[in-house]
Amino acid sequence: MAINNTNKIILFPKLGKYIIIFFSVAFIIVGLRGYQLFQYVFKENVKTDLIITIPENATFRQVVDSLKAKDALINYKAFMWVAKKKDYRESVKPGRFLFQKGMNTNELINILRIGKQEPVRVIFNNVRFKEEFAGIISRYLLADSASILQLFSDSLLIHELGFTKETFKAMFIPNTYEVYWTTSPVNFAKRMKIEYDRFWNNERLKKAGQLGLTPVEVSILASIVQEETIKKAEKPVVAGLYINRLKRGIPLQADPTLKFAIKDFTIKRVLNKHLETDSPYNTYLNAGLPPGPINFPEISSIEAVLNYKKHNYLYMCAKEDFSGYHNFSSTLAEHNRNARRYRNTLDSNSIWK
Repeated sequence: MAINNTNKIILFPKLGKYIIIFFSVAFIIVGLRGYQLFQYVFKENVKTDLIITIPENATFRQVVDSLKAKDALINYKAFMWVAKKKDYRESVKPGRFLFQKGMNTNELINILRIGKQEPVRVIFNNVRFKEEFAGIISRYLLADSASILQLFSDSLLIHELGFTKETFKAMFIPNTYEVYWTTSPVNFAKRMKIEYDRFWNNERLKKAGQLGLTPVEVSILASIVQEETIKKAEKPVVAGLYINRLKRGIPLQADPTLKFAIKDFTIKRVLNKHLETDSPYNTYLNAGLPPGPINFPEISSIEAVLNYKKHNYLYMCAKEDFSGYHNFSSTLAEHNRNARRYRNTLDSNSIWK
């Protein structure tokens, strides 16, 4: 009996030792795993600054493939583990997202999960036709050009924003704007209305009122000025010429309006057949301003009208040296001499249309 008791006494210390070892190893393993998961969540995981674009209806797998294609992350396993824990795999949102060097995985997933986008800078200028405009804007937004073009035939929206189909282009003032890539065409239009109202502040409204013109009418005249000259210094002079004509009730007889009517801005000579074009944009046949802008007038053109140069000019003709500048005149006789010199130059250069 003494021997057996001795064996039992020795056995329990051995079992205790194994238990201690087991729990010690388990504790180390758990600690290491915990440290690894902590690293997954909070360790830096972005190699360099970059933009990630996620299209509509993208899957989580596609997001990961896109990141790999850009060689964006240091540890993709960490990204996928945190995404699973934060339920991002089932809630992928479209957008344009900025990843910055030094961000950890938790920050990345938070940005993607809540759809915190980086704005895109939309830039447009020197645009004539709505089709051109739609093509340019679609380069910056998720929306395609067809859906943007559709804005210009959406009567309800156009009326809601306070325009007509003819004047709607005046609302889109060329500039640089920050919007989100996923902005819908309708919301983009509404954003442009906000910018339009901001542009037409009290000072500009006052100047337009002094001319006897509405903001839209200023934009229509500005669109003509913009087509008449590429020289910024000439714009206030050209604006003054057309304001003189409007005040005296003289038809504008602006060649660019004819070019718009026939949808051909390449012609160098305005011929008799052009003068007979049946269009409300034909300012040879119709007095006053045309029904809408013939392009998307830029700020410099609008400002040229609001701050036009006062003078007695009623006529203008391109200079015969093709410099882009114009000869201005107050009398028809002087204008005819200028026009004759220009036509002779066209003839000598075999420019017939």
